[in-house]
Formats: sequence, C-alpha cells, structure tokens
Amino acid sequence: MTEALIEYDRDPRPTFSAIDEMWVERGNRDDWNVLHDLHYKAEALPAGSRFWRCVDGDGRVVGIVCSCSPALLLAPRHVLLPKLKPGRDTALTNRYRAQWINKNMRRAARIVTDTLYRGVGVSYRMVNLASRLEGVRYMEIQSSMSKFNPFDQKAGFVHAPLQRSSHYDAGIRFFRGYFDSNPQDYQALMAEFDAMPATLQARTLQAMREFYYSHSAKEKTGPKLGKGTSRVEGLSAGPLFKELQQLVFASPVYGLYTNPDLGRPLPERLPLSAYDLQKPHEPLRLDLL
Repeated sequence: MTEALIEYDRDPRPTFSAIDEMWVERGNRDDWNVLHDLHYKAEALPAGSRFWRCVDGDGRVVGIVCSCSPALLLAPRHVLLPKLKPGRDTALTNRYRAQWINKNMRRAARIVTDTLYRGVGVSYRMVNLASRLEGVRYMEIQSSMSKFNPFDQKAGFVHAPLQRSSHYDAGIRFFRGYFDSNPQDYQALMAEFDAMPATLQARTLQAMREFYYSHSAKEKTGPKLGKGTSRVEGLSAGPLFKELQQLVFASPVYGLYTNPDLGRPLPERLPLSAYDLQKPHEPLRLDLL
C-alpha cells in the first residue's frame, strides 16, 4: 500500500483571523475601566500603574495589561536573579538595589481579556508585546492561575520553582492552636467557629485579626497604607478566614520575562500578529511589520 503524502500548512500566521486586525498600544485608566469588572481585583490598582491595551479593527478594547512598580524584595525573584538577593548589605547597597530594580523591572499586575476573545491566543500575545513595549529589562508576573493555564509561559516568561507561602508554618501553628478542622476547609472552620460559646468566639476572632494583620503586607501597602487596623477590625469571621487562607496557603507562580528588544526603538503600536513572526524570547522582526 502506498503511503499518502501529507502536506503541512507552514504558514506562521495565527489561525484566528481576527488577530490580524488587532493592535497593542499604550492605554490609560479609562481602558482599564472598560474591562475591570472581569478581573477578580476589580477596584484597587497597584502603585505606579501603566496600561497597555489591545484593540480590534474597530478600536474597541478587547484586552488590557496593567503594569506596576515592582516589589523591592521578592523571594522567587532571587532564585532567577540570585545577584539581587540581599546579603551583607550596607545602606548604600540597599539604596542601589532599589534604584536598579525600579529602573530595570516592572510587574504585569492585572491582565484582562474580553470573554469573547478568551481561548484564541489574545492574552499571551498581548502580554508578550506589552512586555516589549514597556522598554525595561525585565517584566515580572505573579499569578495563581498560571498553575492551571500557563499563558505566561507562551508569552515567554520563565517560571521559578513553586514555593510555599512564607507564612505557611506560622499559619499552620495558628490554626492548630484554635481549631480542630483542616485549615484549608472553609466550611468546617466556619462550622467550628459558629459552635463556639460567645466569649470564646470573640477571643478567637480577635486573635485571627491580630495574626492576619501582623503577617499581611497587603494591609500595610498600596491603598491601605496608613489606615492601620481599621479595615481588619471590621472583618467578620467569614471574610477573615478567606484572608487567612489566602495568606497561609497561596503559592502564586512567579514568572520573569527578559526583554529581547531592550534599547531598540519600537513602533508606538504593534499588530498582535507580530508575536508570530519570531519566537517569544527573540527580537521583533520589525522588517516584517
């Protein structure tokens, strides 16, 4: 029997034809407002926010990347960039490290794509091109969703090994000191809390608030900076359990993208299909645009 000859389509263009009519360019807060309800962190934005938007052929916003200032200390960063790890530092080296990080790094803090364009390759193409247009050496990302949908790896990000939360051991000790239930079982924790006598409930709730506030950087930075314990003191048991579980058990993926176009003059806007003209970590083929 003669083996059939199979011809493969080697056309590098994306198969979703609408991508050919989409562009990535600088955006603003108004563009974020168009899609921000689709993001689980809908309202608050991080310090130093900048926006990159993806628009379709009619100029409609279909995706947005919000970048922000990086954290000055980040344990998984030190795995991929060990020279930045603090050691026997002086005030001078601390200051220099901070200046270097702020000059050379940004973080992709919010990434949203219109639900009509999910699953067709818009997100990772948009993130890759926005990371190039940022014009800094490194773009960082921290995302719990990347464990289930590694879109950032398609965008060219390298992952650091997953690590437990730095508060894991202390959190486990805290939960075991007050509850018999599995610390990850929200319903069981709530049932155990509801069954406590009122005086024990009040004492436990206050201990939860104190533990959470003392260990949570989130409550002492960004829009919460300078507000003290007022927000935490107002949390009831249900929301507080969720905050504690996030604090203790969250292990977001850390990814790092090295900009291959650093120092090159790039167009102010790029066609989304430009992603497909080279590998994610290679310089843009500007001659083909």
